[in-house]
Amino acid sequence: MTAISSLLDRLINELSPLEIITESSQLAKLSLDYFHFSPILEAQLKDKRALLVVRPTTEVEVIQVVRTCVKYRVPLTVRGAGTGNYGQCIPLEGGVVLDTTKMNQIRSLKAGSACVEPGVKMASFDKKAREIGWELRMAPSTYRTATIGGFIGGGSVGMGSINYGQLRDRGNLTAVRVVTLEDEPQVIELRGDEVQKVNHAYGTNGIITELEIPLAPAYPWAELIVVFDDFLTAAQFGQALGNSDGIVKKMVSIHAWPIPSYFTALQNYLPSGKSCALLMVSEYDQTALSDLVQDYQGEITYSKAATEANKGTSILEFTWNHTTLHARSIDPNLTYLQTFYFTLERVEQMYHHFGDEAMIHLEFLKFAGKVIPAGLQLIRFTTENRLNEIIQYHEEHGAGIANPHTYIMEDGGRKVIDPIQLAFKEKVDPYGLMNPGKMRAWLER
Repeated sequence: MTAISSLLDRLINELSPLEIITESSQLAKLSLDYFHFSPILEAQLKDKRALLVVRPTTEVEVIQVVRTCVKYRVPLTVRGAGTGNYGQCIPLEGGVVLDTTKMNQIRSLKAGSACVEPGVKMASFDKKAREIGWELRMAPSTYRTATIGGFIGGGSVGMGSINYGQLRDRGNLTAVRVVTLEDEPQVIELRGDEVQKVNHAYGTNGIITELEIPLAPAYPWAELIVVFDDFLTAAQFGQALGNSDGIVKKMVSIHAWPIPSYFTALQNYLPSGKSCALLMVSEYDQTALSDLVQDYQGEITYSKAATEANKGTSILEFTWNHTTLHARSIDPNLTYLQTFYFTLERVEQMYHHFGDEAMIHLEFLKFAGKVIPAGLQLIRFTTENRLNEIIQYHEEHGAGIANPHTYIMEDGGRKVIDPIQLAFKEKVDPYGLMNPGKMRAWLER
C-alpha cells in the first residue's frame, strides 16, 4: 500500500460519518473552476486534483474535518460552487476539498440584513429576500449557481456595484464566523472592519461558516438592450447613465462590436455592426431612461418588465464574465482582462490603440464615490508574451489591471501584500494548510 492510499484510508475512516467523494470524475469536477478562461492558468492547473472531497452540513462537521486535516497535516481547500475564474478553489497540493454547498440555511432575514450559511445560492436567497422587499447588494453573472460564501471568498464586484462599489468597501460585509486550522480549532467572529481579514482571501486563512450581510431595497428591475452606431457613443451613454442620480439602475454593461455577435440568443435585438448597452433599470424610471437614450441617438431594441425578466434567462447572463463565456463558446482562442479604466478618455485611447485585438466590454461601477468605467476586454490570445505586453501597456498608461491570469491572490488585483490577512493566517493556520500556494504574503514571509 502506498503512502497516499494509506493516508486516504485513514482520512475516510475518520470522516466516515460525513459525505465523502472519491470517484475520479467527481473529484475532477469538484477540484476545478473556470480557470480555463485563461490559457496561462489552463496549462498550470488542469491536472490539479484533491485526494477527496467532503461535504459537511454543519459547523460541527466542519470542525471534524479540520481536526482530521490538522492531525495528518493535510492541505484543506474550501469550495463554494466553483464559479470563480482564477483557480481560487483549486487544490494546488491535493489534500481535502471542503465543499460548502450543503451548508445552505438562511439563519435570519429581516429588513436591511440577513445571516446565512456560506452555501446559500444567491438567486434562491434573493427570491426569499424580495418577499420582504429586499435583495442582495451585488452579485456576479453566475448569480443562479454561485454561493454567497464563495462570492465573499473569491469575488469582488458584480451587478449592483454601480451603486455599492466593491465587496471590500466598508459596509458591504457585516460579520463572518470563521473556523481556524489550529491543533485545537476555534470558532471566531469577525465584525466591522475585521471582516477584511478574510474578505476575498480565497479561503487561505479561515473557513467561513456563517455570514451577516447588508441588503439593498428591491426594485422591479426592467431589462433593456440599447444599440448605437459606434462604441464611443455607447460608452458615453453608459457614463451618462451612471452619473444620472435620478435614474435607479443596477447594471450598465457596454459592448463594442463585434462582441454582440457572440450573443447568439440575443441576435434578434443586436443589428450587425452596432455596439450595445445591456441594462437593468428600475421600471419606475423608464421615461427618464428613454429621454437619455434619445440624447445619445440610441435605439431600444429589447425591453422586458421585471415580471417577464424574472421568468427567463436574465440579461445578466450576457454581462460581466458571462460575456467571456459566450464569446469563448464560439472562439475558444479568446481570453480576457479585468481593467479599471477610470476615465472615458482612457477607454478611447485603448479602443483606438488595440482595435479588435482587445475588444472592449465595459461594466460601470462605483469607485471611491464616483461611477467609473471598468473593463472585461476580450483578448485575441496569441502568446503569453504578447498578453503581458498588453497588460504592461495598460498599466503604463494609467489603467489598473486586475490580472485574471494568476492564481496568486495578491498578484491578481491589489498588487500589494496585506499584512492584516497575513497576520491572521499566521494566527489561525500555523501549519499553512489552508489553500496553500495562493497567498504570496505567506510564501514570502
